[in-house]
Amino acid sequence: MEIIVASSIGVLTAGGVYLLLRLRTFPVILGLALLSYAVNVFLFASGGLAIDQPPILSKYGDASYTDPLPQALVLTAIVISFGMTAVLVMIGLGAYLEADSDRIDIAQDDDDAQAENERPA
Repeated sequence: MEIIVASSIGVLTAGGVYLLLRLRTFPVILGLALLSYAVNVFLFASGGLAIDQPPILSKYGDASYTDPLPQALVLTAIVISFGMTAVLVMIGLGAYLEADSDRIDIAQDDDDAQAENERPA
């Protein structure tokens, strides 16, 4: 079970980093989402992978329970990442509507335009 969770975290992280290095807005947003999913799975796995165990303490002193703190952290992280993804989509959509392109390497174009303006006539 642990090898499946560890490999899924690795695949999500590798896919997220790969998509973050693209030159378009939408793959970058998807890459950030994949990285947040990888962090969520990592946080959830840090609480231990106990199957069929309640996240509460028993009044009988039974020591077989799973830690509820990572579950609460993951739930909070899911809500925050959903909100940040919505904000990034709106920023990307605004940039696309303003520039008629969703490329994110605009700094190079700005340097070319500035060099063109500084040439002597």
